[in-house]
Amino acid sequence: MSAVVQLIDFRKTYRTGEIEVQAVRGVNLTIEKGEFVAIMGSSGSGKSTMMNTIGCLDRPTEGKCLIDGVETGSLGRNELAELRNRKLGFVFQGFNLLSRTTALENVELPMMYARPRPSASEQTQRATEALTLVGLGKRLDHTPSRLSGGQQQRVAIARALVNRPTLLLADEPTGNLDSRTSIEIMGIFQKLNDEGMTVVMVTHELDIANYCKRVVVMRDGLIRSDTAVASRFIAVEELQKLEAEQKAVQLTA
Repeated sequence: MSAVVQLIDFRKTYRTGEIEVQAVRGVNLTIEKGEFVAIMGSSGSGKSTMMNTIGCLDRPTEGKCLIDGVETGSLGRNELAELRNRKLGFVFQGFNLLSRTTALENVELPMMYARPRPSASEQTQRATEALTLVGLGKRLDHTPSRLSGGQQQRVAIARALVNRPTLLLADEPTGNLDSRTSIEIMGIFQKLNDEGMTVVMVTHELDIANYCKRVVVMRDGLIRSDTAVASRFIAVEELQKLEAEQKAVQLTA
């Protein structure tokens, strides 16, 4: 396997006047191709700072961050933007969809900034394929107002995948969803990971982290534990359990 993410003695310090806040205080982390990693930690633990740096939205104060072998600290603003567009896909807690455009148009949007830009026909084809992959092939012309929360998150995942990234970053992707929909979304991530996609996800929910293969826990700007998930939840099995529980409740009602 080859490293998709490498943090080497990564430190991040924020300065406000004479006050310094050490958000991350010397972290070493390697994520290999094909891994599915959850990053956990309380507010102020440094997990969001680390995620922003992996996502090329911030730079280390000291140390190095390498994405697919490229050191991000040495890149200019335009080079960072190009790296994000080519290598990274982002999924957030808020779906961040354009309200007046269709699912297809929302997914096509990242390709507008690709270099070289795909032709209009290729954009439509790739967006259609991405939406079909997440189970929305029959809702291409639906605007967000005509989609459920889970369907909107599926559109957001398709949008993150359309430029065929090396790494998929998800920041609290189930935070606005109910339990059943959360399991369905984690099932999509598991399917993508099984097909070879590297996935890194920030979450504060231990049950959601248990759908991943590896859990990194941060506290006070340091990695406190980095372990494989001993008994991993499989989304298909969890949905079957949930359906059986719901049927049992209906029968006793």
